Amino acid sequence: MQRRNFLKTVGLGAAGVAAAPFVTTSSARAQETFTWDMVTSWPKNFPALGTGANDFARRVEQLSNGRMQIRVHGAGELVPALEVFDAVAAGTAEMGHSASYYWRGKVAASQFFTAVPFGMTTTEMNAWLYHGGGQELWDEIYANHNLKPFAVGNTGTQMAGWFKKEINSLDDMQGLKLRLPGLAGEAMNGIGVSTVNMPGSEIFTSLQTGALDAADWVGPYNDLAFGLHQVADYYYTSAWNEPSAVLEGTINLDAWNSLPEDLQNVVREAARASNLAMISEFAFRNAQALEALVDEHGVQLRTFPEDVMAALYTSSQDAIQRQIEDDEESRRVYESYLAFQKLLRPFSDVGEYAYLKNRDNVGA
Repeated sequence: MQRRNFLKTVGLGAAGVAAAPFVTTSSARAQETFTWDMVTSWPKNFPALGTGANDFARRVEQLSNGRMQIRVHGAGELVPALEVFDAVAAGTAEMGHSASYYWRGKVAASQFFTAVPFGMTTTEMNAWLYHGGGQELWDEIYANHNLKPFAVGNTGTQMAGWFKKEINSLDDMQGLKLRLPGLAGEAMNGIGVSTVNMPGSEIFTSLQTGALDAADWVGPYNDLAFGLHQVADYYYTSAWNEPSAVLEGTINLDAWNSLPEDLQNVVREAARASNLAMISEFAFRNAQALEALVDEHGVQLRTFPEDVMAALYTSSQDAIQRQIEDDEESRRVYESYLAFQKLLRPFSDVGEYAYLKNRDNVGA
């Protein structure tokens, strides 16, 4: 009798109880909206890299029906280009877009998730991440730094870089100042080259002033956008350093855990779609840009001499061996990477590689 009077007092009679709105935790979560900031290592709207981050943000907003929005910031707008990792880990921004080998000084194993000299192609790299345990290792290692990583783009095979003088032998490499990050940079150091890491936006001026003798950036599309053909005459096509280069999306782990499951799935699928979209765009835009560089700007394409390539291979293996001996995480990641590469190699050789050779032989 007392309970009935109480319900009447608050306006909830028997009918009122049935009609009163009842919001479950899950339905309340379904109404929740999120606005995140994404910091990047690229100039705002820079072709493919910057616009790839924009594409990811657009996909997330569309797939979530507007429940999740991501504001994309170019390098230097909120944090410097090479401070993305720290900013996202600390929660200064919920998300970042960059390349994992920039963080080699913080997480040695991170380099394997961007590019390995003489390593896997783009297709092989995606297979390792999606089906070979690569993503799980990446998640485990980055969780120690309060981060959740994803592949959000890939440049495909990169060029060996721009050189202000022609390379005719290994002797010509001695003492050169070269912009080249990651394991490939260590390999170059091993053959007598002095390497540095710097944001892409600083490469043109560094070549122009003589602070650099040579520089790797990405490939024809991005290199043309930066005007690197204006400050170096020789463009080396000897792809060895980055046979595939994953662009990573990093999410602050606390921010990731705050998302309901459906929005976590939105982020996953947006990352996969943006990864494929960037790969396809680079294939098309690089072809266009290479033609422009050669036909319109007179760029001279070159390949490294055999003694340079042989020395780079040996030095690359030495660099990898030193790292996996010194760092347990690197050893575990590389063991997985190498085992998967060996698993795929037989079919890669009789499949795409054999086809490309035959296509070339018949002149198609």
